[in-house]
Amino acid sequence: MKPRFATLLALSTAAISMNLQAQASSPSATWPTKPVKLLVAFPPGAPGDVIARLLQPELQQALGQTVIVDNKPGAGGNIGAQEVARSTDGHTFLVGPDTMLTVNPHLYKKLAFKPTQDLVPVSYLVRFNQMLVCHPSAGIKSMADFRTQAKQKSLSYASGGPGVPGHLAMEMLVNATSAQLNHVPYRGPGPAVQDVLGGAVPCGFLATPVVGPHVRNGKLVALAVSGSQRTASLPNVPTMAEAGVPGYDATFFELLAAPKGMPQVAIERLQQEVAKALAKPDLQAKLATADLEPVGSKPAEAARQMQADFDKWGAVLTKVHLQLD
Repeated sequence: MKPRFATLLALSTAAISMNLQAQASSPSATWPTKPVKLLVAFPPGAPGDVIARLLQPELQQALGQTVIVDNKPGAGGNIGAQEVARSTDGHTFLVGPDTMLTVNPHLYKKLAFKPTQDLVPVSYLVRFNQMLVCHPSAGIKSMADFRTQAKQKSLSYASGGPGVPGHLAMEMLVNATSAQLNHVPYRGPGPAVQDVLGGAVPCGFLATPVVGPHVRNGKLVALAVSGSQRTASLPNVPTMAEAGVPGYDATFFELLAAPKGMPQVAIERLQQEVAKALAKPDLQAKLATADLEPVGSKPAEAARQMQADFDKWGAVLTKVHLQLD
């Protein structure tokens, strides 16, 4: 072996060895060390459950560990959020609507934990709308019809529970229009949509991913979506602002959050892998069929968005005098 080549080979080998040592000593290379749990604070079929299960195989491959999706619904997400807030294993994360951190602190004053202090945002995962729908037998085909009936008689609507996005979206509508409505809360969007489909409750304000299929097959009539943009899979359904409620915007997000004591390296690693997964065309196509729009924000961006929405919903809930304990 020529001396110069031997020297280069030795230098190259040393560089590779140093690089491998650096990777081994890097915190990101040592996390995760065991299965990662995504605790979904809402029932199966809710938007958070959909996105968690779509991310599950992507994250398993990227992280080299089993990723477990576990549903712990109840109390507008508070049951699951509390469990994650108290977790100390460094591998348990919360998935659910951003309302768990932007709305629930206003609604519930007697919680056994402090959502905005005991949980930190990792990433906003997806954006989604609520959709105001009615059973065909109700004879309501537009927001004008809805507002007329709401003035003429007691009109009931279903939501997935007290303080969840559909309930909040309707409270914002009530505040904007002075409509008089009877709220019928359910334990999750699944049973709520079933009763609207059966005509037991004439209308519902429910997540677009849940009611969209029933609108497309003609079993429900869509009046408007809650956000500032129309839903791609149902482009003929107007926004609430387009349907005659100026300035109305109740856009919701599914959020990934961690307990306050979660190591920063775990937060950053998971956010990076989530962002990569959400950027994949095949996953985006699956999200589109579920009426979910990918976001994938960084922790600092998520924190700013969370604060803005916390302030927005605080103002709305003060106006409508809504508190649940």
